[in-house]
Amino acid sequence: MVMFRLNWVKFNIFLGQGMIILWLTAMIPQLKSSPCSQNQHVCNGVTALQLAVLFSSFGFMSIGAGFVRPCSIIFGADQLENKKNPNNQRILESYFNWYNASSGISTILAVTVIVYIQDNYGWKVGFGVPAILMFLSVLMFQIGSPLYIKVKPKTTENLVIGLFQAAVAAFRKRNTRRPLSDCDEFYRWPLESDVLPPSKDFRCLNRACIIEDPQRDLNPDGSASNQWNLCSVEQVESLKALIKALPMWSTCFMIFVDMNVFSFSLLQTKTMDRHIFPHFEVPAASFSVFMIAALTIWIAFYDRILVPLLSKYTGQPRGLSPITRMGIGLISSGMSIALSAITESIRRQRAIEEGHEDDPNALVNMSAMWFVPQYALLGVAEATHAVGQVEFFYALFPESMSSIASSMYTVGTAVSSLIGSILVSGVDWLSSTGGKTSWLSSNINRGHIDYFFWLLSFLSFINFLYFLVVCRFYESLNDGSSRLSHVAEDKECDYRLLHES
Repeated sequence: MVMFRLNWVKFNIFLGQGMIILWLTAMIPQLKSSPCSQNQHVCNGVTALQLAVLFSSFGFMSIGAGFVRPCSIIFGADQLENKKNPNNQRILESYFNWYNASSGISTILAVTVIVYIQDNYGWKVGFGVPAILMFLSVLMFQIGSPLYIKVKPKTTENLVIGLFQAAVAAFRKRNTRRPLSDCDEFYRWPLESDVLPPSKDFRCLNRACIIEDPQRDLNPDGSASNQWNLCSVEQVESLKALIKALPMWSTCFMIFVDMNVFSFSLLQTKTMDRHIFPHFEVPAASFSVFMIAALTIWIAFYDRILVPLLSKYTGQPRGLSPITRMGIGLISSGMSIALSAITESIRRQRAIEEGHEDDPNALVNMSAMWFVPQYALLGVAEATHAVGQVEFFYALFPESMSSIASSMYTVGTAVSSLIGSILVSGVDWLSSTGGKTSWLSSNINRGHIDYFFWLLSFLSFINFLYFLVVCRFYESLNDGSSRLSHVAEDKECDYRLLHES
């Protein structure tokens, strides 16, 4: 993963190539379907070539974004981390906050300025501007490359393969007769500066780094004869760290589900008065700006004002621990969905009273600004939970796995999207059985989106209780400690050193 941080510009080029191909679909007539005339009842479909070009652009952008986004935040942390600086932890925490704030600002520009350009100047210009900006970002990264701090990997071993090797080796040695308490039987990489035995957590995995028979397990140069039978302490500890992270990682799914299904609010705001001023109407799709604005404002307010105040009372330089902030995010998310359920029930009742039950497109005499508090709460939820989660994993994982800290956040959003899709399909099917109107009917005045939101609120509450249970397993990380470290016991252990293979 560290190598990806050093070479993430290559994957940024993938992202840029995807943007350029998408731009070409708007520039070259042969790459887009012909428009339908007013007299045509059946329009010409897209060709296989047109679909292939379009999907290839999505593929390049997905590959590029999948590697760049998790690595960019950790690459930036590498530039600021200085363990000799007593304020190092506070600097890193502030960096994580402002990284997410800058992401929020860029998203605001994307859903306002870029969307305005696309609406008023067409897709040729609308896709061209992001493509040019992507080219400039890669150019700026290359210009500043000589100035960057580049963390070299301690080993050329593949981290993911190493995790599988540790699991397989532990399984193969499940019946070993060697006692796990004999640290003399463990081995370590010679690049370690301290003598560190494997931790006592998940002791069954320590079998993976036990040398049962030096003649069979070791080569003459000291390397492992079969790395699927004998692993290093680092590999075992990395696997343990990943296993430890899974329970807390699973608590994040619900907050992302809430954010994904919040898109139903688009249908609601389209039926409401969206005017802020008499001659200015907010587009329904642009209401997410309120969420992003709340996210950005909260991060700035927390980092500049709340942290100095809270640090005096909590004794922690970060103000609140990552776990506490994650809990605040879960509570805020549940409150946002509950508030949305209340607002929708009021909107639906007014629509029925005004005689719009059979007209889902009719405007209801109700301001869409009722939804601003929900969007703001959801923005605060994402700001507190996202930053807290990345900091938590960054503290839990060893340095070699730091890129996975942000990768797990990104993967969590993808898993949550899948869960949200299954939840929506399931609710739509169950609520429409027996010929009844589905809660998620296209006619929102006949459906019951408010019931669906109440269901999400209940699931969010259950998830928060699950979060409280999970927190009991991470009490050692709730005191502001930076990275997971294993301290050797007082007794001296005679390690069998193993050279890199």
